[in-house]
Amino acid sequence: MKYIFPNIIALYLLFNWSAWAEKPNILFIISDDQAPDTIRALGNKHIQTPNLDRLVRAGTSFTHCFNQGSWSGAVCVASRTMLITGQSVYRAPRNKAYLDPWAHAKGALAVEVQKPVTTWPEVFRKSGYQTFLSGKWHNNTYVAEKGFTQIKALGAGMYETHEGTKPKLSENPGYLRPSLTRKKWNAWDPKFHGIWKPSVRDLQPDGKIGDYYTVEKHSSELFADHAVDFLGNSAKSETPFFMYVSFNAPHDPRQSPKSFVDRYPVAKTKIPRNYLPKHPFDNGAITIRDEQLAPFPRTKNAVRTHRAEYYAIISHMDQQIGRILNALEKSGKAENTYVIFTSDHGLAVGSHGLMGKQNPYDHSIRMPFLIRGPGIPWDKKVKEMIYMQSVYPTTCELAGLPIPKSVDFPGLRDLILGKQEKGEDLVYGCYQDTQRLVRSQTHKLIFYPKLNRYQLFDLVKDPHEITDQFDNPSYKKIRAELAQKMNQKRRELGDGLLAVK
Repeated sequence: MKYIFPNIIALYLLFNWSAWAEKPNILFIISDDQAPDTIRALGNKHIQTPNLDRLVRAGTSFTHCFNQGSWSGAVCVASRTMLITGQSVYRAPRNKAYLDPWAHAKGALAVEVQKPVTTWPEVFRKSGYQTFLSGKWHNNTYVAEKGFTQIKALGAGMYETHEGTKPKLSENPGYLRPSLTRKKWNAWDPKFHGIWKPSVRDLQPDGKIGDYYTVEKHSSELFADHAVDFLGNSAKSETPFFMYVSFNAPHDPRQSPKSFVDRYPVAKTKIPRNYLPKHPFDNGAITIRDEQLAPFPRTKNAVRTHRAEYYAIISHMDQQIGRILNALEKSGKAENTYVIFTSDHGLAVGSHGLMGKQNPYDHSIRMPFLIRGPGIPWDKKVKEMIYMQSVYPTTCELAGLPIPKSVDFPGLRDLILGKQEKGEDLVYGCYQDTQRLVRSQTHKLIFYPKLNRYQLFDLVKDPHEITDQFDNPSYKKIRAELAQKMNQKRRELGDGLLAVK
């Protein structure tokens, strides 16, 4: 009998070690401001993205992935808060502890503080994972401290360009260009600071994030360096890992090495089909910071210039993603690792007379979503609509971890594996108190509350959203149906504007 108890312990440890060893790793890579049509393998033959193409070929791509909206001018903040909490656009800002202090919800979207929730990295940390973060965070730092065991080069939300002393907006070399007064700008010149000289912070031994320090290296290369180092060290460990690698690219200032800038001559860069010199009306964000990047009205040359730099920094980031993927393969962990790539939202870059993402068109509310890993179908394209923030519950499903009850977004495992046919019937979106939208696979209805104005687009006949059909009698029925569904979604999700008279 004296041998039974030790044997039971041994069997218990053996069983649990076996289960531990089978836990999959998670490598999550997120870009910033990346439109859905910026990957060569998904149809854009003008751009060079060989490493993202690798993920497309070796995994499953969702071509209709959406962000649900924003309560702040910085759409990045809202998207990333929804990402780490798993909560919808009107629930996520309820707990101010998760937000950048300057990006709290205001006015009709401001609601009472709720009980704390378990964030995405916390789920994995509490399950015994090494949790690693490098790059842009754009949430409250204390949340990062709770969720990650390692933090290297925690980056700022964005980086301004300047020479010497930081200038006023009107004097910033990264804005209102190209113009006669901005000829000195070169995207490849580190003297303009910005992404070339990022200020970052690290997690200290006491579990607190330290002070900022400046690194003389492009931010994409810096974050990739730390990711590669982490993967090199993980090769020696049996502990599973959760990695959150977050690039500032291709967010402005869109700076990259000259060899990448030279790949995209301005004169040969195409303007988008829905190019306009000026948006036809004030959508509530017509003069926000993002819109100050190019002169008004938008000239074709200005749009070509910005899109060329946009493609260049994406290609440069793609190279860094390749370094990370190669390090993963070298570590021996690739076969048991889910690699997920997405972005926090899209970007206009000249479409509809706009430069930013504070608008309801697909180029701004959609983003790429790629996943590769054990059991994931190869070279599969899924047109079903999903939300980017579903990645939180999806990774829990794939890792066999419980999904916290506070999570609003559905997991995608069954949809990815072909066990489920349908995604979202409708996607909802909003921007502050100025824009609301509901989108099906075939149509989109947009509402501008302050203007009492609508737009309706037939996405089958008009995927670039050029012709407004709202006043077309032929669309009366679909217009009414979508209006009803929009109001239903607003009530279900808790739109604070419905209480405002």
